[in-house]
Amino acid sequence: MAARVLVTGGAGYIGSFCARALTAAGYEVVVADDLSSGHPEAVDCRLVELDLRDRAGLGRLLGEGFDGVVHLAGLISVGESFEAPGRYVDVNVRGSLSLLDAMREHGVDCLVFSSTCALYAPSDEALDEDVALAPLSPYAETKLLIERAIELVRRQGLRAYCLRYFNAAGAAADASLGEAHAPETHLIPIAIERASRGQPLVVFGDDYPTPDGTCVRDYVHVLDLAEAHVRAMERLLAGAPGEALNLGTGRGASVREIAALVSRCLGRELAVELGPRRLGDQPSLVARATRASRSLDWTPRWGLEDIVASACAWHRAPRYGPGRGAA
Repeated sequence: MAARVLVTGGAGYIGSFCARALTAAGYEVVVADDLSSGHPEAVDCRLVELDLRDRAGLGRLLGEGFDGVVHLAGLISVGESFEAPGRYVDVNVRGSLSLLDAMREHGVDCLVFSSTCALYAPSDEALDEDVALAPLSPYAETKLLIERAIELVRRQGLRAYCLRYFNAAGAAADASLGEAHAPETHLIPIAIERASRGQPLVVFGDDYPTPDGTCVRDYVHVLDLAEAHVRAMERLLAGAPGEALNLGTGRGASVREIAALVSRCLGRELAVELGPRRLGDQPSLVARATRASRSLDWTPRWGLEDIVASACAWHRAPRYGPGRGAA
């Protein structure tokens, strides 16, 4: 019998890819999502509309019997988290504590948690998992609180991987899944939208200590992220204790480099307009992911040009989300 896995936030961007990858790997997958930002059209399996803070409803669902949980549900905007920190604590932390409690009650002891590279202190070097944790935003603070809660619950038998994503990007090769946030906050889809409309891309600061003065990020294809989740669940079900792991490529690209790549991909000029620095932005976030390579036998297969090309293809004709029918 196939192992049953619950994917929270599985109607969202990364969650929908994880749910599809787990299904392809032979798992019986159920998605739980409150649909506040997710899209039912992105889900290929059973979908249960559920807020994780609904402890009774969550208990009924987990009571159906699951072998593991992949937990991606939560609020994700760094900027918004400064405006509404209490909401981020309520949704992200309280929802996760509700999930951990329900898992304990129903004997589910395998968890893959969607964490973030924003936990790390600023550094000019590639970041490994032993770098000091010093989150600069309420969003990242909530992720750190959840990781700490997971560590405490390990004492009760929980086995867990905390996967610290760098910048997820890209779309499915057949353009059947992609990024569809409203409002969009991620650089690559914003750059594609601006170029498509003939509008300039606002660059928030060009005086960072980076080669061209703009922020540098490590972009990892969402397909590679989904594969890492599958491998993490496989290892947990085989008895691995889990650990915190970086998921990135080890190669950084600046905002200006992304703008140039999007411009080439679309064959359209993308002007750049300078804006002020944003609160919570770090100069550089680039992964050292050797631990994930060892622990999960995982290596990213897709490069930055693949990421941008797939994102451009998706945004020409998105199947769902705010851009549908706009092309």
